[in-house]
Amino acid sequence: MHSLRRDFGRHTDKPKMPRDPIESSMLASRHRRRTAVKIVIGLLLVVLLYLQYSVWLGNHGVIKLWQLQKTITSQQDANKGLRERNQILHAEVVDLKQGTDALEERARSELGMIKKGETFYQVIDQNSPPAPVAK
Repeated sequence: MHSLRRDFGRHTDKPKMPRDPIESSMLASRHRRRTAVKIVIGLLLVVLLYLQYSVWLGNHGVIKLWQLQKTITSQQDANKGLRERNQILHAEVVDLKQGTDALEERARSELGMIKKGETFYQVIDQNSPPAPVAK
């Protein structure tokens, strides 16, 4: 048997040549295994990089998720304002359908109507220009 001797710190430029064919085949087998392991590690790194890219920058990634959450929040705020506006309008519609007070108030303010027997006084500001006369 040959002795296994480790030479720490000694590096030679020429590779050791195996003495017998069995040792030669073992070295070749070890070299193929190391090459295969390096290829597998390289492929795993490529897959890892692709997955990281997909998670962070892809169409369904984290950044897109953050943007969509911001959009959803702003849309929910807009919807809340519109819901409040709709409630006010709904209350006004119900009031117009049920009571005559709201209808009378609207007729007075928007159409300038007055009741029979009421006297209408119009106050004209002296500094304002005169209103055009209809022909």
